[in-house]
Amino acid sequence: MMGYYIIAGLIFVVSLYVSNKLKSKFKHYSKVHLQNGMSGREIAEKMLADNGIYDVKVISTPGMLTDHYNPAKKTINLSEAVYTQRNAAAAAVAAHECGHAVQHAKAYSWLQMRSQLVPVVSVASKFSQWAIFGGLILMTMVSVGVGQTVLLIGIILYGMGTLFSFVTLPVEYDASKRALVWLETGNMLNSQEHKAAEDSLKWAARTYVVAAVGSLATLLYFVSIFLGGRD
Repeated sequence: MMGYYIIAGLIFVVSLYVSNKLKSKFKHYSKVHLQNGMSGREIAEKMLADNGIYDVKVISTPGMLTDHYNPAKKTINLSEAVYTQRNAAAAAVAAHECGHAVQHAKAYSWLQMRSQLVPVVSVASKFSQWAIFGGLILMTMVSVGVGQTVLLIGIILYGMGTLFSFVTLPVEYDASKRALVWLETGNMLNSQEHKAAEDSLKWAARTYVVAAVGSLATLLYFVSIFLGGRD
């Protein structure tokens, strides 16, 4: 199990670094005030309207970096700071979340795939760790054969979560691309503001990359244990 703790430790350190860097970037770019004077809510509402989307509401949600698009309720949920503030960071986040609404409206294939995986992953994530560690315990204390079977079930369940992490990547990068293109072609930001928005979204995307790579590394580690136990 030492290998697992090493991988988990490395993932934690990298995740912490990227998360802190993201918070630092957003704090910095929150000081870059928009010349157009628009709030995050106004940015979001305009992007939706410019894309012909009128059935999605922009609402405020508590917390920091809690921004998300809810396809079931058709709401753009912006954190309180993003909803009210008028800076490059708020514009970037608001436009990014609207990017997901545009994906939904245009039936973007990767978003549809991720949505289909949500109910499966929600169940798999609850049982994968229990099955994996239960299998490892059974392999050492009861029966290698039984333990391997339980471990394999856990690996398959964990693999669903890993797949979800990688399917999420094109969804997030595409939403950021749509946001930045709209912000530029619509002349919403000047060059300095646009660079700030682009850098903000770049660091936000890296959190998803770290999560996906970390999940894959952990999955491969458990697969190696399973294959080793068959020798």
